[in-house]
Amino acid sequence: MSEPGIIAIAIDGPAASGKGTLARRLAAHFGLRHLDTGLTYRAVADALLRDGGDLADESAAIRAAAAIDLADLDQRRLSSYAVGEAASRVAILPGLRRALVEKQRVFADRPPGAVLDGRDIATVVLPGAPAKLYVTASPEARARRRGLEMRERGLDIDEAEVLADIRRRDARDMARADSPLRPADDAYLLDTTELDIEAALRAAVDYVSRRIADR
Repeated sequence: MSEPGIIAIAIDGPAASGKGTLARRLAAHFGLRHLDTGLTYRAVADALLRDGGDLADESAAIRAAAAIDLADLDQRRLSSYAVGEAASRVAILPGLRRALVEKQRVFADRPPGAVLDGRDIATVVLPGAPAKLYVTASPEARARRRGLEMRERGLDIDEAEVLADIRRRDARDMARADSPLRPADDAYLLDTTELDIEAALRAAVDYVSRRIADR
């Protein structure tokens, strides 16, 4: 539970649902800090890769996590495919997950509060957050968005393969034993399949404003 006067907003959802863009826009709207928790796992993976470490070495991963400054994550560096693949391997380490969850909670509890987005924010990291959103969209819509994003970065992509990759990630995230992806029981469900970012933002701001007013 956040301290009085601190606003915590928890956003979960599958890959390419728009939750990251929405989280950044909400943080700017309410004057809060933002943390993409997926980058914290990527930062650990990146540190292990740079040091030539074993991605299965939980102790090394926990040491790497302790050295990470969550307020200074290099999104551009951490967005590479190799780091993403390595992150999916370290993310299954239960000790590392516990260490990063604790750091994420500390980040959220510093004034004035924060918007955190990821896979298990409302269910595990911030179950007491006053505002919880689960942002989703159809796999096809998410594949189109991810494909457009990749093409804008100059990458040659096969949208059918992007869709297949999204379906694989969904299955993995939802089926994992530790902190599976699922909506919190009291989360606001926001389906962005037919919404642009402005419409999604309006819906999210209205919901969060109501939740803050009810505190």
